[in-house]
Amino acid sequence: MSESTGKVDFCVGNETYQTWYRVFGDLNSGIRPVVMLHGGPGLSHHYVLPYKDLHTRFNIPVIFYDQIGIGESSHPKDVPKEFWTVKLFMDELDNILECLGIKDFDLVGHSWGGMLAAHYVSHRHPPGLRRLVLASAAPSMALWVESTRQLLQKLPENVRETIEKHEREGSTDDPEYQAGMNVFYAKHVCKITPWPEELSSSFAAMQADPVVYSTMLGPSEFTIVGTLKDWSCLDQIHTIDCPTLLTNGADDEAQDVAVQPFFTKIPKVRWVTFANSSHMAFFEERDRYFEIVGKFLTGT
Repeated sequence: MSESTGKVDFCVGNETYQTWYRVFGDLNSGIRPVVMLHGGPGLSHHYVLPYKDLHTRFNIPVIFYDQIGIGESSHPKDVPKEFWTVKLFMDELDNILECLGIKDFDLVGHSWGGMLAAHYVSHRHPPGLRRLVLASAAPSMALWVESTRQLLQKLPENVRETIEKHEREGSTDDPEYQAGMNVFYAKHVCKITPWPEELSSSFAAMQADPVVYSTMLGPSEFTIVGTLKDWSCLDQIHTIDCPTLLTNGADDEAQDVAVQPFFTKIPKVRWVTFANSSHMAFFEERDRYFEIVGKFLTGT
């Protein structure tokens, strides 16, 4: 399997940062590549590395990158919270496409990456985009919170009360809080025990530099107080005109209430729910997941 890495300059105002990328396959092969948008915001690309299966199984070149502020990309220091916007990450995506000479491409976004993808496509309408995959995402933060709050209420009472207590008191660094969150993660983020190494690596990267996550979201998936609090692209998603695949898991953080508007509003759309998965169907039902996604992207 051919693999390459590199960095591209990314200019924001008077500052120049760098976006680190990793490519599986040959971008000059004539086969339309997939650009993979990871979640978080503020998780590194490692946890979505199973998407390299699109290359090994379907010969599709796959481009991964660490969004600015995480992993191997630049970590801006001493910037105001207003620096971290959806526009910043859309500009970064445009920049990496331009720097890598990508004209025609498919776009896959998972979780926050799916939110970013939906916003990007519905606002900028990139002419080279052919197919879109929105995996375990929502078109507004209000719907995301509605979904995760529903799941929080279904946790054992003592776990729910522990989580709510520490969020209310601002003590989310308490080990008791983390233990409660681990119960939620094991049921609704990834049900594989222990977690795959790639997923653990992404969480470790976020814990090493939590600025993006804490600034854009806040303390958790339930309590959104950051710059994304009022984010929504609900009024724009009807303008997404490329073939689109929606995916989520039966036990996903992104419950049907969060995903449904994509299905209702996007004209050319298919929705698949993975019965034995939570937020990481590409780990939990890997073979079936990539069979469905690969056939969608190749039109077979």
